[in-house]
Amino acid sequence: MDFFFPEDNLQRMTPEETRITSLSAEPYPDGYRLRVNIEITPFQKRPYIEVMLTDSDGDEVASSSIVEPLGWKLEFTMHIRGELKNPYTLEAKLFYPDGPSAEPQTFSFDVKPPLSKPEADSS
Repeated sequence: MDFFFPEDNLQRMTPEETRITSLSAEPYPDGYRLRVNIEITPFQKRPYIEVMLTDSDGDEVASSSIVEPLGWKLEFTMHIRGELKNPYTLEAKLFYPDGPSAEPQTFSFDVKPPLSKPEADSS
């Protein structure tokens, strides 16, 4: 089943040539969510992508698995667990279960703590 429009005129890569071309992340102002953007080369066969977010201690604080995406521009939200420990590292690895895998791409960044909400007067 072909999900691509035939008039797109894009050169689609074989599994061996398919790579992540761009990886970025932007923290939301609340300090506990992260917008992730991944772009990959146009592909002939849909890949798998594993995404992992680690804190400054190297502990995993979020992860996501993307199975056979339909497009090559992906945007999604990840939730940061636990207390904030900068810097964070986002790692994305593209692979095929029965074939080649590409070198992981990484992106490091800091998350600003959320602005504290004013306390209600309890008196």
